[in-house]
Amino acid sequence: MRVLIAPDSFKGTIDAAGAAEAIAAGWRAVRPHDELRCLPLADGGEGTLAALTTAGAELVPARVLDPAGRAIDAHWALKRDGTAVVELAAAAGLPLLGERAPLTASTFGFGQLLRAAAGHPGTRRIVAALGGSATTDGGAGALTALGAMFRTTEGIPIASGGGGLTTIASADLSALVPPGDVVCLVDVDTPLLGPTGAAHRFAPQKGANADDVVLLEAGLARFADVLGGDRDAPGTGAAGGTAFGLATAWGARLVPGARFVADLAGLPAALGWADLLITGEGRLDEQSWSRGGDSPRGGGSRPRPGPHG
Repeated sequence: MRVLIAPDSFKGTIDAAGAAEAIAAGWRAVRPHDELRCLPLADGGEGTLAALTTAGAELVPARVLDPAGRAIDAHWALKRDGTAVVELAAAAGLPLLGERAPLTASTFGFGQLLRAAAGHPGTRRIVAALGGSATTDGGAGALTALGAMFRTTEGIPIASGGGGLTTIASADLSALVPPGDVVCLVDVDTPLLGPTGAAHRFAPQKGANADDVVLLEAGLARFADVLGGDRDAPGTGAAGGTAFGLATAWGARLVPGARFVADLAGLPAALGWADLLITGEGRLDEQSWSRGGDSPRGGGSRPRPGPHG
């Protein structure tokens, strides 16, 4: 029998590759003669880079800033077809912070990864995996790393993080790195603003208290006023509004992540090979079926609702 093992991560317990290998080891202990293939998957948030690296992408190192502005070593991945995969969590993820910083955490390092990918001669398109962020800055930090300039009424650069958005008065996008073909994978369908938006729904998981949430919501609203764009579009609240910033200022397309990653990892062909599919995630709940036709998503893989926005 040919068995395909294609799980998402079991968040807080084991990543997708580890889960696949553990399932395979258990299966071999009982049926040692079956042919097994492991294909770790992800929903477009954390774990996407690892899943696609397993599927044959080359890791490219980069020195970037973490959400608190400290230099760290990170990676992005380049597939043989020229697809560059950049994961926000690698540079702006919540686990990178020892102490949460809801008002000052920045996506600048994520923008550095995007800039490195965009400037690589082998890159034909960029797939940006959004999720697991420590930030609620609307992607302003990432856009700054890509060449944008956001200023106050006094003409000085705004402070980093979502707290700095409350002072934004103008945006100069003339020096932005040309984006080319950019796809943003989102693992939530929340809009930028409102009671189900980036600040209200996800900022508390990033350390924001009630006053912080009000300030972050006001900052995102002001950011949207300056940039324009569709603040109500599903998914624009992903990664603290980074999806909105990249879609509006950098022309990125927002797509649900789970099916996109499955296709990029080669799941359709692998299903044609297999007699049996084994999949799973940490928790199957209503969020697993909330992606409008997507596969069960990694949101259900959280032991409890987690910081995917």
